[in-house]
Amino acid sequence: MYIVAAILAFGILVVIHEFGHFIMAKANNVKVEEFSIGMGPKIVGVKKGDTEYLIKALPIGGYVRMLGDEGKSSEPRAFNNKKPLQKLSIVAAGPIMNFILAIVLFGIVASIKGFYIPVISKLEKNQPAEIAGLKAGDKIIKVNQDKIVSWDDFVTSVYNANGKPLNIVYDRNGSQKVANVTPVMDKTQNKYIVGVYPSILEKPTIGQSISYGFIETKTLITQTFGFFKTLFKGKASYNDFGGPITIFKVSSEVAKQGILALTSFAAFISVQLAVFNIIPFPALDGGYILLFLIESITGKKLDENKLGVINYIGFAILMTLMVLVTIKDILYPINF
Repeated sequence: MYIVAAILAFGILVVIHEFGHFIMAKANNVKVEEFSIGMGPKIVGVKKGDTEYLIKALPIGGYVRMLGDEGKSSEPRAFNNKKPLQKLSIVAAGPIMNFILAIVLFGIVASIKGFYIPVISKLEKNQPAEIAGLKAGDKIIKVNQDKIVSWDDFVTSVYNANGKPLNIVYDRNGSQKVANVTPVMDKTQNKYIVGVYPSILEKPTIGQSISYGFIETKTLITQTFGFFKTLFKGKASYNDFGGPITIFKVSSEVAKQGILALTSFAAFISVQLAVFNIIPFPALDGGYILLFLIESITGKKLDENKLGVINYIGFAILMTLMVLVTIKDILYPINF
């Protein structure tokens, strides 16, 4: 049952992503030949109008195939005959829909169970925050000049400091104050702490829930790009990576905690999927976005044959990475 819930959750992310491409293709009068959920052999297909709607055997993604997106076509409704900004809007719509979905899902969870806010509810005795003079009810505004909007922002600031002193600006009864706090290592949690606990907004309004969805999504985007920065510096380990098997295993474990936990995890994966797709790499949405931006700026159409070769190479590299990550999932599985 939990595995089914995990597959359905991941399937929704794919459907939303591909629906973004699909709806913008229709809006720009592009002929969509196939709308597929899954890859590989066809399980079932239904033809309606110009489009065949497919479900395929491998639940590792999906695609929208448009007339003229893999070769030249002389038809006016072909993708290759549209203006650069039209093509850009179609390609960008997929990741944008995933960002929107994350905002909505985080907002739904927040409206039901509330969320943490950067207001101190209590402090641990003889820990850095209490020693520095912070008190319950203080609202954290900035840490080392970085604006704190959510509790996750504060946690991230403490984590990134890696034990270095923090300059904390906080509000107490309408008056701003400053405290210098040096985190200490908590050996039981194996992380740096300052000894404070957040408050929870238990019954947020719709507006507050949506705002939280925006904030949480923005925070995750920042953290994800931070991971890529670590990756490019060569500081990431193989334990930081996971493929489809890991996603389904984690999703099924999260599903055991309830629908809200699975919804939050789906929002998290939706952000990861969107960020990964906007990386300017051939065969990814980001690669096409970069190309169409160049076309719109220069006014010159890029050589489609050369682009085809580049995208083919990019796709081959991505598939190779997918296989390697899947092998890693099998040989070095995560444990719960």
